[in-house]
Amino acid sequence: MKETRFGKKFWESKWKNGETGWDIGEVSPPLKLYIDQLKNYKQHILIPGCGQCYEAAYLHQKGFTNVHTLDLSTIALEKFKEANPNFPKEYVHNEDFFDHKGEYDLILEQTFFCALEPAQRKDYVHKMYSLLKPGGKLVGLLFDDPLSKDRPPFGGSKTEYLNYFSHKLKVDLMETAHNSILPRRGRELFFICTKPVD
Repeated sequence: MKETRFGKKFWESKWKNGETGWDIGEVSPPLKLYIDQLKNYKQHILIPGCGQCYEAAYLHQKGFTNVHTLDLSTIALEKFKEANPNFPKEYVHNEDFFDHKGEYDLILEQTFFCALEPAQRKDYVHKMYSLLKPGGKLVGLLFDDPLSKDRPPFGGSKTEYLNYFSHKLKVDLMETAHNSILPRRGRELFFICTKPVD
């Protein structure tokens, strides 16, 4: 995948300079609640644009055995590995999401969609479709807020997101998250999408 305006160099600079306002320092409460309801500890899970990935650490601590993290930033992943020395190194992927290969039962979305240029949103949905197993789920949070027009994070609306996701996936749920962190209260949509079983 060719380098975009907000590719590896951009994100490495953000991590190097400590400009990581998206990093809330803990598992996002809506995702924690969802994770706590999961029963299959062997399912294959991917967290793209993971950063320090508190969700991956939490899943691993709970006994999930096939959790994969993915990020463009080497710095972010080194921080994650330092904080989680027992996490399987082979499941830490330092690469472009659009180049990643694999099949997953569950993909968790947390401040990754908003980091991509809006022109990449259709490609995001197509790639998610290709990475999910039939019946697999894409679950996470999206900003229900215009946000920035010229740099990440890029926002949007429920209507816009439904238009993108429904082309390839079945949208099971998309509603305002009731337990977002205070700065994001009323500005996040929790969603669940499923890849249809052909």
